[in-house]
Amino acid sequence: MKVLRTAALLLVVVGLVVAPMMSGSALAAKKAPSITVATDATWPPMEMVDGNKNIVGYDIDFLNAVAKEVGLKITYKNTAWDGIFAGIAAGKYDAIISSVTITEERKKTMDFSVPYINAGQVLIVPKEMTDVTKLSDLKGKKVGAQLGTTGAFEVKKTKGVELKTYDEIGLAFEDMASGRVSGVVCDTPVAANYALQQKEYKAKFMIVGEPFTDEYYGVVVQKGNTELLTLINKGIKVVQKKGIDKKLEATWLR
Repeated sequence: MKVLRTAALLLVVVGLVVAPMMSGSALAAKKAPSITVATDATWPPMEMVDGNKNIVGYDIDFLNAVAKEVGLKITYKNTAWDGIFAGIAAGKYDAIISSVTITEERKKTMDFSVPYINAGQVLIVPKEMTDVTKLSDLKGKKVGAQLGTTGAFEVKKTKGVELKTYDEIGLAFEDMASGRVSGVVCDTPVAANYALQQKEYKAKFMIVGEPFTDEYYGVVVQKGNTELLTLINKGIKVVQKKGIDKKLEATWLR
């Protein structure tokens, strides 16, 4: 009987030791959840599919950095743009990072993180034009932009600069390569794609200055998912405080 009582006592002690360990493991798992994130990987250099069929880009590296800071585990799901917002509403995935501009209209049906990048309008010029740092430096010259865009409006209101518009922004870059325009204005990701990613242009063009309009991107979560939103916002703020976002911008967007 004494042996049985001793054995029983040992089981109780072991149970007391193991129980907190299990609770700790459960808590750790709760702090490091796995989430599925949708992205339309057709928008280089923000999100795209590389030669090895991996989803890569600024947005991907940025959210991975955020996840590392707060203990998130991410699985990316390549999702067509025309259904991406319906998918978050239906709970098909937990978040979206896909160059989504924060707008008041979108805020009615989804929640956004704090802004993580200003993807506003920037100026691209030939690399030999080292004296150009802003749009007004091109007075007396032609600058291209896509018809009806914010970029076209910005060129038009810059005194002394002649606007040349195009139905498609790629035509503006073709004209700049041929010397028919001295600069092109478009949003940051498009500028980075042409100036940094495309082989025929990256040795010829450069982005100058900072964005001179505001068009902020945010991470999307389902309306009311405050727990995940709080975690993502925390990670974004840490990444920005450490300057990791600026390093990624230098890699992908400058």
